[in-house]
Order: sequence, then structure tokens, then C-alpha cells
Amino acid sequence: MKVKENPLKDLMVYAGNHKYIILLGRVLAAASALVAMIPYYQIWKIIRIAVDGKNLDAIKGIAWQAVAITITGMLLYIFSLLCTHISAFRVQANMRISLMNKIIKLPLGVFDSEGTGKIRRIVNDSTEATETFIAHNIPDKAVASATPVGLIALMLIFDWRLGLLCMIPIAIGFVIIMGMMGKNMQEKMAEYQGALETMSNEGVEYVRGIPVVKTFGQTVFTFKRFKNAIDNYANWASDYTVMLRPKMVKFIVSINAVFVAVICASYAFSLYGVTPKLIQNVMYYIIISPLLTLTMTKLAYSGEQEMIVVDALQRVNSILKMEALSNYDGKKSGTDKNDISIENVTFRYDGAKNDAVHNLNIRIESGKHVALVGPSGGGKTTTAELIARFFDVTSGSIKIGGVNVKEFSQEELMKKVSFVFQDSKLLKTSVLENVRLSRPDATEEEVTQALINAQCEDILQKLPDGINTVIGTKGVYLSGGEMQRISIARSFLKNSPIIILDEATAFADPDNENKVQTAFEKLAAGKTVIMIAHRLSTVLGADEIFVLKNGECVENGTHSELVSKNGLYAKMWKDYEKSVEWKVGA
Repeated sequence: MKVKENPLKDLMVYAGNHKYIILLGRVLAAASALVAMIPYYQIWKIIRIAVDGKNLDAIKGIAWQAVAITITGMLLYIFSLLCTHISAFRVQANMRISLMNKIIKLPLGVFDSEGTGKIRRIVNDSTEATETFIAHNIPDKAVASATPVGLIALMLIFDWRLGLLCMIPIAIGFVIIMGMMGKNMQEKMAEYQGALETMSNEGVEYVRGIPVVKTFGQTVFTFKRFKNAIDNYANWASDYTVMLRPKMVKFIVSINAVFVAVICASYAFSLYGVTPKLIQNVMYYIIISPLLTLTMTKLAYSGEQEMIVVDALQRVNSILKMEALSNYDGKKSGTDKNDISIENVTFRYDGAKNDAVHNLNIRIESGKHVALVGPSGGGKTTTAELIARFFDVTSGSIKIGGVNVKEFSQEELMKKVSFVFQDSKLLKTSVLENVRLSRPDATEEEVTQALINAQCEDILQKLPDGINTVIGTKGVYLSGGEMQRISIARSFLKNSPIIILDEATAFADPDNENKVQTAFEKLAAGKTVIMIAHRLSTVLGADEIFVLKNGECVENGTHSELVSKNGLYAKMWKDYEKSVEWKVGA
């Protein structure tokens, strides 16, 4: 959906029946502005009586009328804000629901390519900007639009000459502010939000890397991308401020020049004689002039907020227009077979110059244990992710049990495939709930058995509340190997027929590695297993090894067959043996 010049039309898509409440809020706000003009007429009457010095007792009655009308205007504005706030919360909620409904259907790989910090900021901050726009900017803009109508009438009724002179600097200010709201400023606003987005994204990655920073005694400057993001934002903000400074100075000077216009006009008119009417009008225009300045200031800020919400809508739409997984909620395929066929598969990441996987063909029989090995960047992890539909292939097909993975509903595919990653993620909740993520309806007894199968008994024994201990609170922390075993327990509970292991013992110490390997042996029994391996010692017993280089399968066979071929795998094996024998010199 392309964002129009009027963002309110786009927001109405999310408003539903609340669009009528928003309209009522705008009408009430405009009415409050017009009602608020009436007391200024009362002020003029009070000044006239005071200057004439006659019928002074009438001032009290007129003043109370002005107070009553002012209160009425305030109540109208309060009801206006009530309408727009209720609607704003509904629009924000509907927008977030739409975003989350879309996000949950996106390929899982999007969260790596786009960055969780960026997506989080769009869901939270961009939708919040629309809430602010509807709740505050819409009624303020209605007031700012209606107020000049009343002001022009008040300015011209009592002394049209003074009125016209007062409006000249205001007109100049209006021209200046319109010049600050053009296409160039909208682009600057997009740059501003982009700089914040990048800084948020890099900040998330930096926080994740804090343990590494502390371990090696480094500082924030070690993370150059994060530092560059901060520096770029700081430089942009400085340049933006300097660019706007001349325009803002001209704007502030022009809108405050109203007082100069009143004083100069008063002096010029007084040359023809000072009359009570002139004194009365001069006093009145001095009182009413600040209202003009306030109105122009509100108009300036309403224009800025409108540019923010236009940019926010564009960012929200950038997620909504992403291509979701096809057949996400589709019918189940009905296959019970678990063999995997990768047929002429090519895949290229968005913006990449080369294919990550190119014309790849791999056949994995049901119940077999295979390994993907090869140089870094060869396409091992990408291939495994394509099987689980982290992304959809650019061309070719991946089939499980003879059925294209695109024909599985996402729920069914996730039941078919379990992933055990290098870097296991645990939530700040109990061990029970962390494991239960893989099957929310599991009983505590089933979760406990899964933990036992994953060799987690020693972990549970040392935790203060056992399976109900909340990880990450009150000094309860787990090592990388322990978190890995908890993650494996999830796979035991899920009991998927296909297991993908992405170098799952990479961060485990010897004791944990032994327990993890024991857990894997039990987990893999009778299942189709795909291992992504960097340490070749972990794949010696694989039924078949596929060697990937530059996204293509260059060799395949058992360990002994590949060694005898004296190809890439044989070279990798020799290098591995040398690395094992390597020792630190005395």
C-alpha cells in the first residue's frame, strides 16, 4: 500500500468503525477552536468599556460570560481528545495485530536478514507514532485549521488596517513553514528514522555480544558497526540541525514580528490623532497577537508529526508487503514419509550478487544420518534452512516424502522438522516453559522425561526450584553446553521425524560435549538426521557425507569413500588431522 500525502486516509484502514469517532473528534476540536474565539470578542467589549470609563459594572457580567464560554470550549476539546485517544489505541492495536499476523507468516530467515532490532522498532515505535498522530496531532491540526478562520474575522472586524498589517508577518511565516514540509524534508525524515533504526539494530547485536567484549577487555569501539551507527546518527542530527537553523530563525522572527507590526501601525495611526477607539484597538491587538504566534507554532509541529507518521506508515508497509510463506495455513499434505529430495535447487539472498546455493541435488533416504560439510560459505546452513523453509527456493524444489515443502502448512512442516542450533536461545522463564515451547500442551511429566533423555538431570539437581527454576534470575545462569542440552530436550519433546543439527556441540566443554553426544544418539534413533559439521570427527559414522562448495555438491559418499577419492574432503580430513596434532610450543 503506497502512503498518500494524507496519512489519515491510510490509517482509516485500521480504524474500522472508530473512523466515525475520529471524525467526531475532529469536529469537536474545530468547534472548540471557534468557541475559544468568542471570549476574545468579550475582551474587546471589556476594553471598550474600560477606555470609555462608562457602565463599568457591566464588565463583571461580560467576564463571567467569557469564563463560561472558555470552559465550554475546554470541555469540547477534552471530549475531542477522548474520541481521538480511544480511536488511536484501537488503530495502534489493529496495526500491531496486522503486523504480527504478517510477521508470523514470514520465512524465518527474514529475522536474520532484516534484523530483529529493526523489526522490533517498526512494531513498537512506528505504530506508536501513528497513535500519537491520531490522539494529539489530528485534534491539534483541526484546531490549527479552524483558529485562523476565527482570527481573521476578529482581526478584520475591529480595525481591518491593523488586522492586515498583523497578518503580513504571519503570511511570511506560513510560506516559510510550507517550505519546510516539502519532499526534501520528507526524505530527511526518512533518513532520520533510518538512522535510528540502524542504531537500534546494531545496539541489539552489540548487547548480544557483551560477554565477548568483557571477556577480551574491549570497549564499545571494538564493535565498529555499532559505533559507526552512533556516529552516523550524531553527524546526521548535527547536519540536519544546521540545515534547518536559517529557516527556523526566519520562521520564529516572522511570527513574532506581529508585535512589531502592531507597534509600528499604532505609531503611524497616532500621527493623525490618538482617539479612544485607537487605544482600544491597539490594546486589543496586543492581547490577541500571541494567539497568532501560538497557532503558527502548533502548525509547525503538526507538520513535523505528519512527516513522522508518513515515514512510520512506509516502514509498517515495508513489512506488510513482504512475501509471506505460501500455504501457511493450508491443508495438510497427508504424507508419513520422511525422505528428503533436493532437486535442482538454486537460492540467492536478496541483494546478493551470487547464489548461496546453485543447482543443488541431494537425496536423503528416510531414517538415514547424513552430514553437510565443506568450506565456510559453501551453503551448508542455507541448505538446511531451505529444508525447513526459513526461505523459499529461488528455483527447483525440496520435497519431504515426495511432497513439496511449499505444500505443507507451516504447522505441519514444523512438526516434521526440528532444528538444534549452534547458539541455543533460552527465554527468561522457567526450564519447564522453555522446554514446553516445542509442544505447549505437554504435561510436566512429559517435559521431565524429555529433560532426562537430553541428559539434563545434573542441571535440574543444581537448580534451586528444579524444573520450575526461572533462568536468568537470582544468579541462575547456565553454560553454553547446558543451554544446548535444554534445547535438545525441546527436540525430544517435539519428537519430529527429521532432525537438523547445526554444529550443535560447537560451544560445549568436554564434559557437556559427551553428554550432548549421548543425547544426540538417543534423539537420532530411527529419525532422518542432517548434521552441519565443521569438525569432521563428528561425521565419521554418517551414512552419507555431502561436500558443499560455493553452493554446489562437489562430492558425496561415506567417510572412507571420500578419503579414497583424494578430493576436497580428503584434503579437509588431512588438514583436520594436522590441527588435532598441533600443540603449543614450550
